[in-house]
Amino acid sequence: MAKERLASASFTITGDYVVPEWWTQYFGVTPDKAAMKGEPLRDPTGQNRDLKRRTGIWSIKSEKAVDSDKLEPHLRYLVQRLGLPRPDLKVHIESVRAKVRFFCYWVNESGDRVPDVPADIHAMMEAMGGTVEIDE
Repeated sequence: MAKERLASASFTITGDYVVPEWWTQYFGVTPDKAAMKGEPLRDPTGQNRDLKRRTGIWSIKSEKAVDSDKLEPHLRYLVQRLGLPRPDLKVHIESVRAKVRFFCYWVNESGDRVPDVPADIHAMMEAMGGTVEIDE
């Protein structure tokens, strides 16, 4: 049985005007999750309600590609995989009024672990109007 990771990260673009196929072509990467606003959703309650996706999404994850319990290797993998930073990325994000973020999963049951998000990655995300979020 595989050991549960104590860290992982994803890069996500969300917004009402996100067209997943465009972002897939732009990055040259197949996403782990992609959908347009308004696409049907499965009703998790089994009541067959007519549910629709509220916003568009394009996202890739690091968890299957990176074997580390630290965040930095996961973030560096995503940066390398997506060819970040890209000089035109902020313009593309703003043109479709999207949001961009690194979402970091971080287990700290022991209470003695400190998330290792490098300053250059924080600065890069800030420069493109994005965020780095940590779910501990």
